[in-house]
Amino acid sequence: MFSLDKALRYWLYSEPTDMRKSFHTLSGLVNNRIGANARDGDVYIFVNRRRNRIKLLHYETGGLVIYAKMLDRGTFAMPLPRKEKEVTRNIMWEDLRKMVEGIMANPDSRQVRLDGLKNLWKN
Repeated sequence: MFSLDKALRYWLYSEPTDMRKSFHTLSGLVNNRIGANARDGDVYIFVNRRRNRIKLLHYETGGLVIYAKMLDRGTFAMPLPRKEKEVTRNIMWEDLRKMVEGIMANPDSRQVRLDGLKNLWKN
């Protein structure tokens, strides 16, 4: 069951991740590189070098779940600039939604996914 919402904590892994990784190796990154427990209920976000694939690792009742998305074109916009030597950073639910849906405050020419989504987030 899809159970991600704003009540959870979201951690964006700052290094590019090989998207062939699955449950065990992503859990290993959480445990060994981030220093957290993959089964703590938080959501861990991994993006590949080209920024066209994303995986979210989350523990739900009964086991680990991976949510994945591969873009047809364009790239994911990262919500915050990376700080030097920062392994992970906390992001808000709204930032994750905007990142996955291709909504950016300052789009650049590489963000072709924004076309057609401009009316999605009208206030």
